[in-house]
Amino acid sequence: MLHTTKKPAAPSREELLRRAEALVPVLQERSAQCETLRRCPDESIRDYLANDLLRICQPARYGGFEHNYDVFCEVTQTLARGCGSQAWVHMVLTDNILKLASYSAQAQEDVWGKDPTAKLSNCVTPTGKARPVEGGVVWSGRHQFSSGVDHADWVLAAGIIDHGDRKQECSVLVPKRDITIVDDWHVVGLAGTGSKTFVIEDKFVPSHRILDKKTADAGKAPGTLLYTAPVYHLPRGGPSSATYCAVAVGIAEGCLEAYYQYTRPRKSRGRPWAQMAGAQIVAATAAAEIEAAARMYLGALREAMVVLERKEPFTKHRQVHGKRNMAYAAQLSIQAVQRLFNDAGGRVLYSDHDLQRKFRDVHAAAAHHSLTWHSAAENYGAHVLGADD
Repeated sequence: MLHTTKKPAAPSREELLRRAEALVPVLQERSAQCETLRRCPDESIRDYLANDLLRICQPARYGGFEHNYDVFCEVTQTLARGCGSQAWVHMVLTDNILKLASYSAQAQEDVWGKDPTAKLSNCVTPTGKARPVEGGVVWSGRHQFSSGVDHADWVLAAGIIDHGDRKQECSVLVPKRDITIVDDWHVVGLAGTGSKTFVIEDKFVPSHRILDKKTADAGKAPGTLLYTAPVYHLPRGGPSSATYCAVAVGIAEGCLEAYYQYTRPRKSRGRPWAQMAGAQIVAATAAAEIEAAARMYLGALREAMVVLERKEPFTKHRQVHGKRNMAYAAQLSIQAVQRLFNDAGGRVLYSDHDLQRKFRDVHAAAAHHSLTWHSAAENYGAHVLGADD
């Protein structure tokens, strides 16, 4: 039997964005500390919880709001204006709540039945190996890039179950007590995400905490039978990469604002930099690139949500089109930040300057495998040219 939490009045999209906007200067103030810690400050996690910013896509029966994926991405994008690393952690913790909603009812009850605010970290690379035993599997693996794992109560780990005659790609739900965290996150961008490695050694995972990847990626996981909201039926691998793109676009927006603030009073050999035609063109071009990126990724995502709301077939074209838009929007974000950084001059090279942090962070965000432009472009091109049949 599923646990049911009294449903609070769900805040609107506008209210959630207002709360996120209020946190932008707070995250900005903590950005240097976040980078030094190499993980998200505890205070920021508490702020997310206090403002219900991790519940955006959580099932209503567990106190969540069941908003669409675009609302979630807009909130993350807003937070990223203040700090890319802290926004990234918000993104993964919120998205992993949605991932848990695709698991079996019993798995969800194991977590949210005890604590509806439980936080989850994840590793999507299938490095785990498991052997079947009675009632489940025995799992082992070294799982990298698990953002926010320091704050997690549970983890999701991807890997392969060897059934002898076949191999099954899946993910499993494991309590934090069964993992060991390896402090290996020493990087040049998104340094404050705490995307560390965790290790699982011969731990039993019951069958109800195993999720078949092929079924889940198609939007037909067990949790889709429990919930009717469109967000629980979004297939993975296409428009779903919007979450990572949202961080890149938000960092670019924050970089643009920081450039404005830095450039308006700036002088070069006594001449106001803002009066130079080159600087004015840089500001306009970067602003256009960033606005185009935001409209491109959110437009494709909202179109996808409409398809799901209408219960129409989610076609392959919709998948490859969504992936194309997310990857290209990330490229536009990089171009804009590169343009602004190059125009800002030598003073922003100092390690305590926020523009250089945003420069590093946007490149790190866009480096995520789901935003790789050449693969997204190849898949889209092959599809529209009929070469993928």
